[in-house]
Order: sequence, then structure tokens, then C-alpha cells
Amino acid sequence: MRMLLMTLLCAAAMQGVAQTPVSNPVSIQVDLDKPQGSYKPIYSWFGYDESNYTTMKYGKQLLGELHDLSPVPVHIRAHHLLTSGNGVAELKWSSSNVYSLDANGKPVYNFTITDQTFDEFKQAGIRPMVELGFMPKDLAATVPGVDAYQVHYPASTISGASNNPPKDYAAWGELIRKYTEHLVQRYGKEEVSTWYFEVWNEPNLDFWAGDPKQATYWDLYDHTARAIKSVNPRLRIGGPATAQAAWVDAFIKHCADNNVPVDFASTHVYANDLSRDVFGTNEDIPRDKMVSRAVSKVHDQIEASSMPKLPLIWSEFNASYKNEPEVTDSIYMGPWLADMIRQCDGLVNMMSYWTFSDVFEEQGVVKTPFYGGYGLIAAYGIPKPAYNAFKLLHKLGDQRIALDSDSALLTRRGDGTWVLAVWNYAPPEQAGLPRTLTLRFQNTKPQLATLSRLDSEHGDFHSAYEKMGSPRYPTQTQIQELRRVTELPDPQIVKLQNDELNVTLPAHGLALIEVK
Repeated sequence: MRMLLMTLLCAAAMQGVAQTPVSNPVSIQVDLDKPQGSYKPIYSWFGYDESNYTTMKYGKQLLGELHDLSPVPVHIRAHHLLTSGNGVAELKWSSSNVYSLDANGKPVYNFTITDQTFDEFKQAGIRPMVELGFMPKDLAATVPGVDAYQVHYPASTISGASNNPPKDYAAWGELIRKYTEHLVQRYGKEEVSTWYFEVWNEPNLDFWAGDPKQATYWDLYDHTARAIKSVNPRLRIGGPATAQAAWVDAFIKHCADNNVPVDFASTHVYANDLSRDVFGTNEDIPRDKMVSRAVSKVHDQIEASSMPKLPLIWSEFNASYKNEPEVTDSIYMGPWLADMIRQCDGLVNMMSYWTFSDVFEEQGVVKTPFYGGYGLIAAYGIPKPAYNAFKLLHKLGDQRIALDSDSALLTRRGDGTWVLAVWNYAPPEQAGLPRTLTLRFQNTKPQLATLSRLDSEHGDFHSAYEKMGSPRYPTQTQIQELRRVTELPDPQIVKLQNDELNVTLPAHGLALIEVK
């Protein structure tokens, strides 16, 4: 009897059937003969706070890894490319020193530091979205009640940046023209024409001190766009790079009414943004629905505008804009990312995850390896579950197959392999239950599949870190161990029976199934 029980348990385990209570099982009909159209990963863009981090050890390492995991070109967006002080004491972490005034009040342009950043992008095979900001100190206007030499970060954490408008818009336009000319001369017009230029960051918030905000931002955008196009009309320029999915309809109207160049619209939203800020309502929008609803709102605004085919680039998104370890450090990010992508596919051209690293200027110096930062990679180059989620999702194919499910996404690769992402979503504040998914295949007779998992036992650092005593300053040996345990294990080979595959996912689990 004991041997029979063990045999049954082993057989069940091979089929992925859980031996613990599960939530209601889900049956998914997988018809491999229902092509829906092409599938392009909209999530091969990444952003980060500090451009100078690019040249540091883990910054360079991560750029190469992001390039290698994506089947399409990766774009990267960084703050502080134009942040500039005018003295040695001000050349701190953020300063690129691209612009200053000499003793006679004449502009001095210096692109040495930003060249190092763009050289690393080129070396890694990454293409930039060039975020044009913030205002160099010597070009910043004085705004009553606003420090002319500070963005909204604490003054102790930043140097050489201003959220103020320029004191001379013509001088700002000349800076942009010279900077763009330099980039084209250094990297070639063919290469730079594959980049994107974005004007400022979140001008509807404290990042912009112009008054009134919208009208002064229009001035900034107009001078910037015309300066860019004067260098080469093929270069792509856009905005308004707003927070909370704001201003896009007004931005398009402004550009159309004033014949201002625009090649794409960009904006941001986070899953814990408030509905009153994004939609002007008092709804309680769940974390797994906010991003897709905001994307749909802006998509519809563009379609209803005079530029209905204008590309939409979501240049910042994440599950949280706060430090929530139970969210951005956790395995919750796997199903959240997968479901967000399922919902947004077809509504947006590209989405840029904010950020690629937990080394983050707004937070100051990292005080502990895992603090709920926004990054894919924690301090010391330790991958977090979000990184592994992207690693799995970038294995999806280039043709989408229709699927009636809110827990799965089906594609086909060029080599004929069907690739299916499945997940078990639960809100981060809920423990959730395991769930068994029964995949019933039609119009094919697959015998074997490979199964890759991301959950608390596969690709997650938490268990190992807690066993170490959660050290604030892990040793090099501990760092290497944490990197080892976060490596995704090799895929498991599973058998199908009667054209069916049962997969049990723990709460917050994500799996990738490949069928040939």
C-alpha cells in the first residue's frame, strides 16, 4: 500500500499536479491553428535614473545582459544627460557638465562624459532614447520660490540639475542643436536615426517649474523639436513624457495647430497611481488593471486625434512608484508583468520598465541590498524576479495565437515552436492559492513539452537571503551564492497525455511552456 501511494504521488508530480489545496482549476483550449497576427515584444525598453551609472561595473554588465535576452533591439532611457554644474564641487554623481559659461559669459560645450555613456550603449548593442534634461545650472532661469539649482530630489542627493525652464530659449535650442550635431558626427546619421529623442521628464509634476506648466513646456518642446530637425529631419522627436498618462491629447493638438514636428507620443503611469490623477475619477482600480487602462486611454486619444497613427511609447511603467519590497522585489512581478503585457499588446508600440537597476539617485546611496527598489537588478548585480520574468517572456515567438484566457499568452516562433506563458496572479497583499491549469491542445498531437518556472523555489533570492540572516552587507561569497540561486534552472521535460498537459502553479507563479 505504501509503495502504491508513493508511485501515485510520483506520477502526479511528473504531471505537475499539486498535493496541497488549490484554487479552482482552469481549463485552457490551446488551438494551434488560430493565428492572430504578428507578436512583437513591447517590453524591450528599459530606463534608469542615473546616466553615469552606465560606465560602472554593474551598469555595463547589465546593458550586455539586456541586449542578450531580447530578440529585438533594446532601447535604454536615462535621466540627467544634460545635468551640468559649473565647478569642480558641483561635478558630483549626476553632472555631465555639457554646458557652462566662461568668465565672459560665453557658452562652453563639453560632451566628454555623455560620450562615455553613449559609447557603452554602442558597445552593448543598445539604442538610446535620449531624454533631453535636466536644465544646466548656467542656463536655468530664476523662478520665485524655486531653487534654481535643484530638481525635486533632496538637495543633498543631487548636483547640477534644475527643474526650471531656460532663461533663454534660443540658447537652449542652440545647446540641443550642437549636442545633436555632435551625436550624429560621432555615431553616424544612420545609427542616430534609429534612436529616439524625448523632451524632458514628467513636466506635469515637480520636475518642471515653468509657470504655467503646460504652456512653458510647449515652448521648451517647440525649440527642442525644431533644433533636432534642423540637424537631420530623419531624427525622431517626441513628448510630452508626462506622468499619470497626462497631456497627450493636448500635446498632439498643440503640435498640429502650430506645425511643430512630432514623431511619437510618450507618457508614464504606475500601477499604484490613483484614479483621480490618471482618469479624474474616484475609482479603486486594482494594481493589475491600472497600466492597461491608462494605455487604453492614451491609445484612444491618439486614434481620435488629427494624428491617429502616431506611435505611442510608454517611457516609464512599473507595478509601484514606492519602495514596496513585497511588490518590486518579489515573485509577484512575474505574473503581474505577464498579464500587463497580455492586456497592453496591440495598444502601444513600446513600454520602458523603470528601472533597470536599484542604484537610484532619488533614493540616495543604497543602504541594504533589497529595499523595494524599482530595478531589475539589486545592488551587487543580483537579479531580482522581475529580471527573470523578462528573461522568460523574451522567449515568446513572433506570431500571436488567439487564446481565450486571462492567465496565458500563446505565440509561435519562426522555427515552428509554440511558446505559451501561463501564470497564477494574486494581489501582492494576498497569499493566494496554487492553481492547476489544464491545457488542452487542438489541431496538433504534441508528445513532449519543456517547462520553465519562476516562483519562490525557482529564480528567487528570498529563501537563500533569509538563510544567510538577511545581511545588510553581504560578503563576496554570499553575493556569488545569491547570484547562483537566482539563475533560472534548466527547463523540465514533461509528457502530454491525451493531448493534455496539467501544470500546477503556486500563487504568484509564472511558467513558460515550449511545444514542438
